[in-house]
Amino acid sequence: MRMLTVSVAMRVPSGSRAAGAVVSFVLASLLTRSASAHVGTGLSGGFASGFAHPFGGFDHLLAMVSVGLWGALLGPPLVHVLPVVFPAMMVTGAIMGMFGVPLPPVELGIALSVLVLGGSVALCFKAPIWAASLVVALFAVFHGYAHGKELPSAADPASYSAGFVFATGLLHVAGIGIGFLSVRTNGLVALRGLGGVVAVSGMWFLYRALGT
Repeated sequence: MRMLTVSVAMRVPSGSRAAGAVVSFVLASLLTRSASAHVGTGLSGGFASGFAHPFGGFDHLLAMVSVGLWGALLGPPLVHVLPVVFPAMMVTGAIMGMFGVPLPPVELGIALSVLVLGGSVALCFKAPIWAASLVVALFAVFHGYAHGKELPSAADPASYSAGFVFATGLLHVAGIGIGFLSVRTNGLVALRGLGGVVAVSGMWFLYRALGT
């Protein structure tokens, strides 16, 4: 049995194995942790806490990685534009949250971001530059707004925000790196399958958001 397992693994393209590992991580995380990092009574610490925060909320993490995935599929210039648009508009959303500017239900917007971004990767949707930028900017506002409402309770809001934005940028870069699997044998199929898993996760987040 062990030899058979090794033999099968050797026949699977490396791109598919990498995507499969990511899928396994997604499913395991959905089963073992809360779907959101946007529920809490306060924040502590500075840069380090802000940097760690995106990794504690799977909805945010999937959305950030999906921005990079979609950018990699779309190619230049969006592969460079989208990872800049999202953090910039996320800061705008955070400011709106700090001042209590009214928005539609934030958790709903965050859930939709995972669903739409994952679906765009799964469908390999070739959106024009303006449309892709608008979609990413809109969802970034919701992600930033959720954390902006928490910022006044942080011990060091400025450092916390810097850490959070930096981590978001790294997640974009990770998504772009995974997106380069599309140029390998069966890589595009694996990547679109990964987008499908993200989209299904978004459906789950949406179900939870509508149920609250």
